[in-house]
Parts: sequence; C-alpha cells; structure tokens
Amino acid sequence: MPPTIILADDHPVVRQGIRILLERESFEIVGEAVNGIEAVQLAAKYQPDVAVLDLAMPVMNGITAVGQIREISPRTKVVLLTMYTEEHHVLQALRAGVKACVTKTQAVEHLISAIREVCAGGVYLSPSVSGAVVQAYLAKSDAPYDPLTDRERQVLQLVAEGNTTKEIALVLGVAAKTAETHRVKVMEKLDIHSTAGLVRYAIRRGLVQA
Repeated sequence: MPPTIILADDHPVVRQGIRILLERESFEIVGEAVNGIEAVQLAAKYQPDVAVLDLAMPVMNGITAVGQIREISPRTKVVLLTMYTEEHHVLQALRAGVKACVTKTQAVEHLISAIREVCAGGVYLSPSVSGAVVQAYLAKSDAPYDPLTDRERQVLQLVAEGNTTKEIALVLGVAAKTAETHRVKVMEKLDIHSTAGLVRYAIRRGLVQA
C-alpha cells in the first residue's frame, strides 16, 4: 500500500503542483488543506501516514498544527515545508515533533526523499536546513524559550493577522470573553502590551510573514 498523505498550503497552485508530483511517485493524497486548522481536521479524519505542511499558513501555522496532529494522529509523520532556514526556526520545528524539514527552494526530489525517509522511521533535513542545525549544535544554541501554549500561540497569530476579538472567538469556537482572556494572557506572558508589539514578536517567531 502506498503511503497516505495530506497536504496543507494556502496557495492552491503550490498544492496542485505538489499533488501532481507526489502522485507520479504513487503516493496517495487523501486530503488538502489551506491552513493548520483544516490540516488537523484532515489528520483526525484520515489518520494519514504523512502530513506535508507549509510553515507559514494563515489562522494556524504549521508549527502549531504539528502538536495537535501528534495528539489526534500519533502515527502521522510531519514533513514541514518552509522558506525559513534560520537555526531557531529549524530547532523550533524539530522540538515540536517535525520529522523532516524541506525548504521550498529545494528540488522536489528532496520532498520525495523526505517522505520516504520518515515513512521508514527516519528523519530528513534539506541541505540548507541541516546546515542550520549543525551551526546550532556547534554554537550549543537551543530553540528560544516559548512561554505560550498552542492555543495562545494560535491567538497570537490571529491577532497578528489583524483579527478582532470577535473574529478570533469565531475561529476558535469560543465566547468572545474567552478569546479576550487568551489575548490578555498572551500579552502578560510576553510582557508586550500593544498590538504592534505582538505583530513584531509574531514576525520574529515566524508565525506570520512581514
């Protein structure tokens, strides 16, 4: 049986291109998502062998989605597609449980190799990504401390994307008061007390793009 895969990327053309290339390799694409929330829902529904996630997605990014996918579908291996090769982004992804990091600038052969490697129980890093890991090891650096929970990180992303409290509540499926409580906790934990400050922090952490 070929590995079952879900794809998550907010650009339809990118998803279509990846799907065509993977299906040529006899991989079975069982679902497509435009953001992390949809990816989590697909993982719960299909329990796929592999989830190929873009790092920078609206509503819920790839890193936040990884933790939830691991909870609802422990067998699913996550391959992260990213434009970021800075060591703190790579370390954060590995800490979250990602089994492979592939940069979008690399040839599709790297993605195919990554999927095969994680299905065999291994770990795969694109050359540019592995370079960042080596540099981090040599410098004895670690992923920067993140005091936020997955839910708070999602709220931060939604705030940075310009959503109001009511809109955040609608996305999360909670009351507006609960959404506001999450927002206040994020500000308190980060010691940031303005929306502009939260946006800058979210950009630095790769939750949103500048």
